Amino acid sequence: MASGSSSPSVPMTPLLKDELDIVIPTIRNLDFLEMWRPFFEPYHLIIVQDGDPSKTINVPEGFDYELYNRNDINRILGPKASCISFKDSACRCFGYVISKKKYIYTIDDDCFVAKDPSGKEINALEQHIKNLLCPSTPFFFNTLYDPYRDGADFVRGYPFSLREGAPTAVSHGLWLNIPDYDAPTQLVKPLERNSRYVDAVLTVPKGTLFPMCGMNLAFDRELIGAAMYFGLMGDGQPIGRYDDMWAGWCMKVICDHLGLGVKTGLPYIWHSKASNPFVNLKKEYKGIYWQEELIPFFQTATLPKECTTVQKCYLELAKQVKAKLGKVDEYFNKLADAMVTWIEAWDELNPSEKAATAAAGKPNGTAKGK
Repeated sequence: MASGSSSPSVPMTPLLKDELDIVIPTIRNLDFLEMWRPFFEPYHLIIVQDGDPSKTINVPEGFDYELYNRNDINRILGPKASCISFKDSACRCFGYVISKKKYIYTIDDDCFVAKDPSGKEINALEQHIKNLLCPSTPFFFNTLYDPYRDGADFVRGYPFSLREGAPTAVSHGLWLNIPDYDAPTQLVKPLERNSRYVDAVLTVPKGTLFPMCGMNLAFDRELIGAAMYFGLMGDGQPIGRYDDMWAGWCMKVICDHLGLGVKTGLPYIWHSKASNPFVNLKKEYKGIYWQEELIPFFQTATLPKECTTVQKCYLELAKQVKAKLGKVDEYFNKLADAMVTWIEAWDELNPSEKAATAAAGKPNGTAKGK
């Protein structure tokens, strides 16, 4: 494990400076951090190096970071390292399990700072933090979107009994330039770029699934971290590019059960390069076929009331994956086993969370960050 640090030169104390880790999966030098320096330098970075562990990854001077490669993952997790994907961005969830902070922000290394319509650079991390620190409204839709933002409120007819909202577990950000398309859409719209900036944050309603993208994502690790497992994808697996969406579907079912909220919308980042649609199609092919079974499974999944923690919910979901999706393909039996291994690894590295995350959204807390 490599590490480096330096004193940040930022005048005012950034939000949640000592309570948030930034997790970055990568196979290359992290020159993109230079653009993010004004926003990321005060925070601790957890870099998960995918691919060849003998390759040296360069991190710009001045950042406080830990860098873990596959050898570190194997050393720290032992046999449980089998649940961490290889040669896939799903390796990032190793950063989630070893973090000791309350919040996580994860970003891909091809994502740059975007500008709002006035030309001002967007501090994506700050907006995510604001999303996480104010409630969500999963139980009743507010037509002015997020009622807690400046200049907005609950509209006429919104039940007063629901205006306190629910704790926000996940903040899902969006992207300008290269949209997050699947391979078939990439192939038919190769030149399409997203230039539409929508100044809105909204809560994904209870009972509604969405395709979660991991390239610009933040979450309350104490509230929902154990459910943010990106599955078994990439090397040696029959599927790729479904890691974040799998995590999103599992997470949303659990959030709905525990009364937690998920926000989507602001902030935007600038997604700089489109991946190869033919390579993507090979990775996604089975997922595109399987998702017609996966979505109905998650839409109808229910959790018993005895499931009062994220871990209990997740283990129950793993059991249902094996029972119902195992007949779709043997891969889902393997995935369900990996889900169980993930929870075992989580509890081993986060012993104070073993019985945490009660339905009321009042976790016992974790050990303080490094």
